[in-house]
Amino acid sequence: MKSAVKRGEVRQAVEKSLVRRRRKNRRFKRMGLGAVVLGMLFLGMMFTSIISKGYSGFVRTELQLEIYFDPQVIDPDGTHKPEVLAAAGYGKLIKQSLRQEFPGVKKRKEKRRLYRLVSTGATQQLRDLVLADPAVIGSHRKLWLIVDDDVDQYYKHGDNQSRLKEQQLASSFNSGFFTSGDSREPELAGIRGAVVGSFFVILITLGLSLPLGVAAAIYLEEFSRRNRWTDFVEVNINNLAAVPSIVFGLLGLAVFINFFELPRSAPLVGGLVLTLMTLPTIIIASRAALKSVPPSIREAALGMGASKMQAVFHHVLPLAMPGMLTGTIIGLAQALGETAPLLMIGMVAFIVDIPGSIMDPATVLPVQIYLWADSPERAFTEKTSAAIMVLLAFLILMNLLAIWLRRKFERRW
Repeated sequence: MKSAVKRGEVRQAVEKSLVRRRRKNRRFKRMGLGAVVLGMLFLGMMFTSIISKGYSGFVRTELQLEIYFDPQVIDPDGTHKPEVLAAAGYGKLIKQSLRQEFPGVKKRKEKRRLYRLVSTGATQQLRDLVLADPAVIGSHRKLWLIVDDDVDQYYKHGDNQSRLKEQQLASSFNSGFFTSGDSREPELAGIRGAVVGSFFVILITLGLSLPLGVAAAIYLEEFSRRNRWTDFVEVNINNLAAVPSIVFGLLGLAVFINFFELPRSAPLVGGLVLTLMTLPTIIIASRAALKSVPPSIREAALGMGASKMQAVFHHVLPLAMPGMLTGTIIGLAQALGETAPLLMIGMVAFIVDIPGSIMDPATVLPVQIYLWADSPERAFTEKTSAAIMVLLAFLILMNLLAIWLRRKFERRW
């Protein structure tokens, strides 16, 4: 009888313990789900804020004017020489058209305001048109010209955003945002120079960090002996992965620019700095990929008479390569979004020209975003958000590529 009572008491205690355990499990699951939902909520708020401010950056406002390509202004001698056509005063043609479109504007102050309706980049539009087809000289053409940023902001956001009154305007896709370099005028600024600079920097980073990182990982994991020296190297690799990125910028400034006297703001220096920053990540990921290959693969290759080198490069490395590529892509995505180390080597300069080589002055997309965010003009706000959208698109694509490579080529052992 007593043993039955004891068993009943033990059963009740166990049941109570199980109830408490299940309650704790449910509470923990709810906390985890709440953390995920809260994180997704903040992420959605961030994307909503960026998209709501930046979508209008992909659209530009244009004003239609009838332009008379006056021969006396463009080519008085009728020579049609390219240097004469390029140096013509196309601003006069735009001013003449504006005065004809708004004949009621008589006062000098009002005329100055009238002329500011059209962007200074409109003269480049007329110049390019005449250089491409000199036959337009002497004719009348209705053209859509880029407007000033004040007009652009008014047309997109309403009267409370601008001091100008409404005119006959229209919107079109802002192709100049992707084909132009930086500019002091918001309506003319584009990201092409920053994108080309980012491409050069990432290309150099990939070309240096991938072979060096993979080679270091293979040596440390497959060939090196366990001693104090290798332990010291491993500890420092792990520590370098946690070093603030600005420290690598200081190192690049001291070594590559001050000691080796490489040019400031060059993609070559930026690529070298980001290579130093990315190497620890690639080495750690590559070593983890090599460790994931079962020892039986190595033993089978050695048992068939293969050398250590053949076993590693013919059997182990191909199986570990998907994990190495995944780590490399993640490291490059991190490097693509870095700003601090590149600021230290001078890639924060205002650069209008599109870089043609790794030695030309250049900037990168994150630094371009930083420069625009610091500009006082309101029109640069949407440019900043639009550039952030482009950068996020690149980062998302790179991470999706890493996931696809891992799922397609990774093997389960």
